[in-house]
Amino acid sequence: MTHNESSTPSPVDVLIIGAGPIGIELAVALKQADVNYIHVEAKQIGHTISWWPRNTNFFSTSERIAISGVPIQNNHQGRITGEDYLAYLRGIVEQFDLHVNSYETVTSIERHASHFSIQTESLTGPKTYTAHNVVMAKGDMDMPNLLNIPGEDLPHVTHYFGDPHTYFRKRLLVVGGRNSAVEATLRCWRAGAEVAISYRRKMFSDRVKEHIRPDLLAQIENGTITYYPETIPVEITPHHVVLQPVCEGQPIDEADPIIHPTDFVLLTTGYRADMRLYEMAGVNLESDRRIPQFELETMETNVPGLYVAGTTAAGMLQDRYRLFIENSHEHVVKIVKAITGRPPKRVGTIPARSYELALEKFDAN
Repeated sequence: MTHNESSTPSPVDVLIIGAGPIGIELAVALKQADVNYIHVEAKQIGHTISWWPRNTNFFSTSERIAISGVPIQNNHQGRITGEDYLAYLRGIVEQFDLHVNSYETVTSIERHASHFSIQTESLTGPKTYTAHNVVMAKGDMDMPNLLNIPGEDLPHVTHYFGDPHTYFRKRLLVVGGRNSAVEATLRCWRAGAEVAISYRRKMFSDRVKEHIRPDLLAQIENGTITYYPETIPVEITPHHVVLQPVCEGQPIDEADPIIHPTDFVLLTTGYRADMRLYEMAGVNLESDRRIPQFELETMETNVPGLYVAGTTAAGMLQDRYRLFIENSHEHVVKIVKAITGRPPKRVGTIPARSYELALEKFDAN
């Protein structure tokens, strides 16, 4: 039976932080195992997906992102949009009658001899919980990677691509060269924007989605989209962006800067995780990517009773994406088995849709 109140005389078994797909899948597994748990989420369930651009399809096929053995059905048998997936997640919460304390932010976490003390800030004020185990399932896209250049905070500059309609009949400079940059460039151009794209490399990676890379190259060749290869922005003003030519990512000092007039700037520079909760709890963070120290067999960190699940296990920043929804289902299996002594009834998709896929085929950003 799940535990839904914060004022308890004794610790609950598990407190889950984060209600993305893997956090929700873990909640289903714990409820089915009759584990007493609390589930908190700083925003709404699936928050990261909720700020995706409208009508953006998943890179992964639907069977790879299904959770708890519930297949994703649609009327076209293709890749689904972020909006579709949010509806699916709401359906999972409804179907399994999960209780998620949404809009409740964890503000502190402290390890004691036999339990954790967790402080939160909810819509109705501060709360305190105690739990024998804590699972961090909060994801790794809390904030954008900043370029730290003059003008990055101007109102016409954003790290988040919303609706292509925003840029209709306006000049837009997109910075980046991976999937998100290429897709945004094409969508905004087709929505009627005058688009240019700056990328620090000479050519776009062949890891860019196979159906959009040749499309962008064709538009660049036709001159309908302007391309600034091997350039990086070094200053943004209300009227233009200063682009510096580079070689292998390093500025060419003797090269003249390029002044590109524009109305809007979209910086698709990726995102990173906020690792402060790990620091509060005493988790060792390794390398410059600040990867939590944990045991591969159990997902338990160096702090006894504190586990990590989902993409946050990759640390603060995934330069080359290695963890996704689809290869994080096993985290749920390992954690539930470590806590209860037995694996969950079902994770991922139904068995008939289950298969392995090489990680080299994926580059999510």
